[in-house]
Amino acid sequence: MARKSKSKQEEEFLKAMFGLVGIGSFVGTYYYTKSINISTVVGIIAIGMLVAILIVRHVNKTERLKKSGIAEIDQMDGRQFEHYLGLLFKSQGYSVKVTRAAGDYGADLVIARDGRKIVVQAKRYSKNVGIDAVQQIHSSMNYYGASEAWVLSNRNYTEAAVNLAKANGVRLINRKELVAMILKMNPGAVPEPKQILQEIPQATRTCDRCGHPMVTRKGPKGEFFGCSTFPKCRNIKPFQ
Repeated sequence: MARKSKSKQEEEFLKAMFGLVGIGSFVGTYYYTKSINISTVVGIIAIGMLVAILIVRHVNKTERLKKSGIAEIDQMDGRQFEHYLGLLFKSQGYSVKVTRAAGDYGADLVIARDGRKIVVQAKRYSKNVGIDAVQQIHSSMNYYGASEAWVLSNRNYTEAAVNLAKANGVRLINRKELVAMILKMNPGAVPEPKQILQEIPQATRTCDRCGHPMVTRKGPKGEFFGCSTFPKCRNIKPFQ
């Protein structure tokens, strides 16, 4: 049986909360007052207070995400995301090496600090990251002589990826942790996503088969252009 998405679980939880608060307030008040009118008013007030709390939480969350620059990060292509993470890790005191696009052996970044060498695979995705990323980064550890392997994404991970990462000691950094990592830092030290988007132009091309935009993808032999409608259109072009 497929697992419910986090958003679906949150939606069902909120529905249950509204029901519990409304019914609980009504029943509790009626138990003491024996008045349906008073109990109804109390129930409505309780639900109103819950709505107000949720609105405040939503506003705070929105402001938090805005400060992190995650919206601009979502607009980056893979190359821009790797560059951004390189600057982010440098601002945290790591030495950073960005690997070659071709022949990177599964690692996009190699970072080191305090005697620890870590291989990092960057996944700027529009969907959850699967097990391939975990397999690739784990296999790159020996080649680079690293003691740790991380996958860092602006999204979350599939259940299979999480299970495989646990079994292989690979650290998965998801969207929430990335935002927390950015906000935890001194604002003056955090690289500006908008500046990355301006300084490093996205590699773009139009598919000559269907006319849709092509996006930068990464394979065993390096980066290439693939149609954004994949798997409907499987057209690819070499990255230049």
